[in-house]
Amino acid sequence: MVENIVWHEASVTKEQRQQKTNQKSAIFWFTGLSASGKSTLANAFNRALFDSNIASYVLDGDNIRHGLNNDLGFDEESRKENIRRIGEVAKLFVDSGQVVLTAFISPYIADRQTVRELVEADEFIEVYVKASVDACAKRDPKGLYEKAKRGEIPNFTGVSAPYEAPEQPEIIIDTEKYSIEECVEQLMTYLKER
Repeated sequence: MVENIVWHEASVTKEQRQQKTNQKSAIFWFTGLSASGKSTLANAFNRALFDSNIASYVLDGDNIRHGLNNDLGFDEESRKENIRRIGEVAKLFVDSGQVVLTAFISPYIADRQTVRELVEADEFIEVYVKASVDACAKRDPKGLYEKAKRGEIPNFTGVSAPYEAPEQPEIIIDTEKYSIEECVEQLMTYLKER
């Protein structure tokens, strides 16, 4: 812990922001294997939220690694730090009164739990974007599974590194069974019901 730093209270609270925008802020945490559809789904859901006048923003794993997290690798400790940083950024979005959609493999249950504990109980919605390794390898838009199988990418989730599927996610979206449009509809239904 850094010494001589004191928290400065904001003049506008999260509750006041939510009241002004007439929306509840939250984190929709999309987790799943590479090529399961996390980024595609998060962006399609973001469009649906935007079209419904809901303030939202997507934090995408690859995009974040171009800037904020460009100093991190893919070993276990770097992955933990990647998720810790994103959790803190997502918490800021919640405080700002927005819905934040995070699309990160986030392979470890403990790391996702750490982020869950940063916000209030109803502000973290874990979305398990479910797809088998075989289905993801067939989609493989970036060619990463082939590289991982050839040993060119060490610590690749689902091939040479573990993925711990959520045990009790708020939502399971099966991208092998449903189209992106159907998946977005499931998310919008969840949002309306809560």
